[in-house]
Amino acid sequence: MTDSELHETAKALVAPGKGLLAADESDGTIKKRFTPIGVESTEEHRRGYREMLFTTPGAEEYISGVILFDETIRQSDSDGTPFPALLASKGIIPGIKVDMGAKPLALADGETITEGLDGLRGRLKEYRGLGARFAKWRATYSITDELPSDDCIWTNAHALARYAALCQEAGIVPIVEPEVLQDGTHTIERSYHVTSRVLDALYTELFDQRVDIFGTLLKPNMVLSGYDASDRATEHEVADWTLRCFYKHVPAAVPGIVFLSGGQSDEDATSHLNAMNAKGPHPWELSFSYGRALQSPALKAWDGRPENFQDGQRAYYHRAKMNSAARSGTYSPGMEQSVVAA
Repeated sequence: MTDSELHETAKALVAPGKGLLAADESDGTIKKRFTPIGVESTEEHRRGYREMLFTTPGAEEYISGVILFDETIRQSDSDGTPFPALLASKGIIPGIKVDMGAKPLALADGETITEGLDGLRGRLKEYRGLGARFAKWRATYSITDELPSDDCIWTNAHALARYAALCQEAGIVPIVEPEVLQDGTHTIERSYHVTSRVLDALYTELFDQRVDIFGTLLKPNMVLSGYDASDRATEHEVADWTLRCFYKHVPAAVPGIVFLSGGQSDEDATSHLNAMNAKGPHPWELSFSYGRALQSPALKAWDGRPENFQDGQRAYYHRAKMNSAARSGTYSPGMEQSVVAA
């Protein structure tokens, strides 16, 4: 893929009105989602659940790309069509999670470093052959009065930049995901300060390692009060603090910011995205790359039962449609009552 193709793919992923489905849960994570509805996490159950999402009629109106897991990118639908080919036939760009997860950072109690750089060049080549055109790597940072440390911030920034450079070498658009975890009682001001430090280090490393920013996307947290804070910021305060942070630290050359939902409720994730876009236009597209916040209603509607297949699709389609409206700042809570057909 040439530089121009990388740029075009990055732009296509943040096309107006569209966002990403993060369907890259590890085996352990999806087991946690299946257990409450009484579904055993077998390979066939995982495949069937993903097929329900990927074959939802009309989802391509709102979904530009899907992040897959290593198992999922190798699976096929009931007719034998590989999932990457199925998605591509609907105009949805296949992507792949390539990191190996966050591990304890040596000599840094309570902090993590994301691993997976060893052998990444070869894995990227294989994933591109399987149809992936973009990738994702997640780093995590905890907020306390002392954390994250500079060591954690800069070590993860360096790894994110090395991953991004290898992706572009392989002709794959890198999504860089520095997630400042919002668990805790911290204020929104503290979240702003930590997120600012993380983004400053990230873009320093990306520039130092000659990553072409035009061919990347950023997948960050929103700037929020801690989930257990006694005085939670309002929707418009979240939008203001988040925009202030990103205007200060994210280059205008970045085609788009695809927010993660974190621990927010489905509707909060939509409302916060909507509030930011309502204050636009902005230098970058403000979009979504949601996992649980797109899938949770579908998972509940499906409930592991074949007869609920279309109910699950309708719930997923509706959630995608609501987030599409948030892309233009036109979402309102009253839209949640609208009847949708899948």
